[in-house]
Amino acid sequence: MKIAVPDLISNSYFPAVAAVELGFFKREGLDVTLEMIFPVSKAYEALRDGEVDFVGGSAHSVLAAFPEWQGAKLLCAQGQGMYWFLVMHADLKPNRGDLSVVKGKSIGAAPWVDMGLRRLLIEAGIDLERDGVRIAPVPGAQGAGVNFGVTAAKALEEKKIDGFWANGMGTEVAVKRGVGTVVLDIRRGDGPKSCFNYTMASIAATTRLIVQQPDVAAAAIRAIVKTHAALRADPARATGIGRKLFPPSEAELIAELIRRDLPFYDASISHDFVAGMNQFSRDVGILKGNPSYEDVVAAQFRDLWD
Repeated sequence: MKIAVPDLISNSYFPAVAAVELGFFKREGLDVTLEMIFPVSKAYEALRDGEVDFVGGSAHSVLAAFPEWQGAKLLCAQGQGMYWFLVMHADLKPNRGDLSVVKGKSIGAAPWVDMGLRRLLIEAGIDLERDGVRIAPVPGAQGAGVNFGVTAAKALEEKKIDGFWANGMGTEVAVKRGVGTVVLDIRRGDGPKSCFNYTMASIAATTRLIVQQPDVAAAAIRAIVKTHAALRADPARATGIGRKLFPPSEAELIAELIRRDLPFYDASISHDFVAGMNQFSRDVGILKGNPSYEDVVAAQFRDLWD
């Protein structure tokens, strides 16, 4: 079996990566290999087309390949809350929480990821057209095997962009190099309150797999829950995985990023989250209806989240 993630050198989808690398899928009887497919829309298209069995990506992006949530559901969360950071070039002298810094600036963001930034800026009173905010893919981030956050940090350092909206690894690299300053960290209280529930890092599978192979779906959830527990017990285990999969400099950063993320390691998916994500999805035009909680989540497995 295969699980696809849209970014590898990152903390965003690390529970899915670690479930493979630490052997938790295998202990649940699943022979799962990891595949990076960027952007996230292509990962969900691969799920739809039967090329992979699970996707560990942003929850709202399921709609890229499964309109109105027809044909796929969320099994569990990898972590709670929208997990991207807004980072602006340090030369701009940005202040935490002050979004006026984006006016007249270019910000790099991946496809489907950019929706969260666009919507929160609108909610914060920024008019993208009036205020001259340009949000576009990061130069050089389209190639196969390229990891978005690290590429965004490099582009920021080279002043190809004024800022980026990306994962914690790219953020940490930019901050440590002295070229980036964090303006928004959504999960830790920055930005409009509603944007926490725009999306989350989740595990998704097709409805077909859930119905025909419920034991496989349940095993995948148990693997993620046990991975959370293992990383909570010893975040340093992340370093070994990083040294196997990441460049050396990023490998030495991952354990600290995971330690910071531990408060969000909860596999549950709440009704409030689904309501918030549905509203966000309608606001950005990727959803028309109002799917129920059970339309979005494989709720029959909720007891496994604990």
